[in-house]
Parts: sequence; structure tokens; C-alpha cells
Amino acid sequence: MKLIPTTIPDIKILEPTVHGDHRGFFMETWRASLFEDIAPGLQFVQDNHSKSARGILRGLHYQLQQPQGKLVRVIAGEIFDVVVDMRRASPTFGQWVGVLLSAQNHRQLWVPPGFAHGFLVTSESAEMVYKCTDYYAPAHEVSLRWNDPALAIEWPLGEIGLAEPVLSHKDRDGLSFAEAPAYETTQE
Repeated sequence: MKLIPTTIPDIKILEPTVHGDHRGFFMETWRASLFEDIAPGLQFVQDNHSKSARGILRGLHYQLQQPQGKLVRVIAGEIFDVVVDMRRASPTFGQWVGVLLSAQNHRQLWVPPGFAHGFLVTSESAEMVYKCTDYYAPAHEVSLRWNDPALAIEWPLGEIGLAEPVLSHKDRDGLSFAEAPAYETTQE
């Protein structure tokens, strides 16, 4: 598996080796020893599967208590996946990384605890699966406003022919970056 750095050092793109022929393909999507090198001491406790249609934007979500690290991959379609550093003590606090993940490129994104996470579906529909290092805790979830000018996230809406994404009420009413609570210690 190849590790690809991003502009935020803690965020990693994982690119598996795909072995394919006329029968299909095989790839290793997760290995405990590799993950221990990336995120020492963290273990996955929950797997999630999400399906959404073109133009749906989910996020940007994080849990202030019980912060979740996520290993995200797409098994059908394509998404623009975004993470925002919410760790006040971090040199990259308030910065974001956006990555295209698709069933074709087989890439995965490691989102450590301490980051807000969201995605926009850029294909007709998309299915993603992701492993989490802590359990979903809705009482501790925060929704960060997807279009906050302070973040200036470059969502590829125009590239998919939309002016606005499809949002849940929770995401439409997300907090601005200035209002959103930050992690006061760097999450590992």
C-alpha cells in the first residue's frame, strides 16, 4: 500500500496495490500493522456504509467528545471528501484538505480524530464505507457549516452542474468556523 502525503501531515491518502486481470481484481484494503504505523494505539470499533445521490453533501461533522478517526473508501461512484483541522493547538488549525475518492481510483483517506469530515457526491450516486475508531455519539456531534467563507472550501459543485448541494436540516444549520467548538488538545 502506498501512502500519499497531503498538505496537512496528519491526513494520509492510502493507495492500495490493485491486482487485476480478465476475472476482475483483488486488493488489500486494510492491514493492522500498517495502520499501527499511521495511527499508533488507535483501533477500529465500528464500520459504516453510506449511499447518496449526486449533489448530496454530508458534513462537515465531528464529535467533540468521543472523537472519531475514520478510514474512508468509496466502493461505487465518486465523492469529493473534505477534512478540516479542528485542533486549536495544531499549526494547521482551520485548514482543509479535499480529495477525490472513487471506486475506480481505489484510494482511501485517513481522517484522524480532531478533524471535521464531510463529502460531496460527484457521480450519479456513490457508496462509501468507513471504519471508525470510536462509536457514533449524536449527543456530541457538531456540524460545521459547509460553505463558511472563513474556510473557503472549493467544493466542485460547478463541475457537476449545481449551484447548491442537497443538504440535511442539520447541515444547512451548521455552525460557522468562528462559532464551532474546537478541540483544545491535539487529538492523537
